[in-house]
Amino acid sequence: MRVPESPVGLSTASVYPQGVATAFEMAASLGYDGVELMVWTDPVSQDIDQVHDLAQRYGMPVLSVHAPCLLITQRVWSPDPMQRLTRSLEAARRLGSSTVVVHPPFRWQREYARNFVETVARLEDESGVTIAVENMYPWRAAGREVAAYAPDWDPTDEDYRHITLDLSHAAVAGMDSLEMAESLGDRLSHVHMTDGTGSSRDEHLIPGRGKQPCSALLERLARIEWSGAVILEVTTRRARSTAEREADLAEALAFTRLNLAASVQTAFAVGPDGTAQMVARARERAEGGMTSGA
Repeated sequence: MRVPESPVGLSTASVYPQGVATAFEMAASLGYDGVELMVWTDPVSQDIDQVHDLAQRYGMPVLSVHAPCLLITQRVWSPDPMQRLTRSLEAARRLGSSTVVVHPPFRWQREYARNFVETVARLEDESGVTIAVENMYPWRAAGREVAAYAPDWDPTDEDYRHITLDLSHAAVAGMDSLEMAESLGDRLSHVHMTDGTGSSRDEHLIPGRGKQPCSALLERLARIEWSGAVILEVTTRRARSTAEREADLAEALAFTRLNLAASVQTAFAVGPDGTAQMVARARERAEGGMTSGA
């Protein structure tokens, strides 16, 4: 077997509506290698000293920082998107993170969008931190596509050095994440492991529950000995208890660990029975070790 050095981390957004502290606790108890800090409306996510303390308490490194660039985070840290990006780089340096994830600018952020590709390259050189621009998807309204991002929702068309591949976003865009990974080559620096059915909604499903080639992508990363971080960025907001949320995150981790490996001779694929057995054990562990509570 060939298992790459890629760390498998948990996005702090994956425990919503619970907060950052819960994400660190669950990541540690389930055996994740670290976390990705999603900076958003949770006050703890915006306080880098508190995040640093949580990382020390749980022995969970912050592998990456996701800059606040969602619609709901347009005033987190600053209404100026450039300030939010530079503060994310400062947070990454403070936390010892190697990567900042950022979305392409919204089209109405004209000043920010102007020369964005060149600005990202300059900030990388100045900070020594990788800025991995994430693939997004076209917005749709009344059956039409809306151009929401500039230069484009698809960063593969631009000269970014580093790109984050999000499988749920690929699903919404009607793209094949495995083909995207192959076309990106060395520019693929970071992965948001999740899934989607191809719906117009950004679903962020547990990998294996949608239609994206999650297994094949992970196996390919193993075969090429890829060393970037694989971050589980999934939604568990429908979980009815903390134990059920932990079980979902245990399943996501089990799926990723099992598939992030390849036979030296053949393209090894984990069969459904093996996956189910490991997931069942993970669920038993989660349900036995956690008390119920939303």
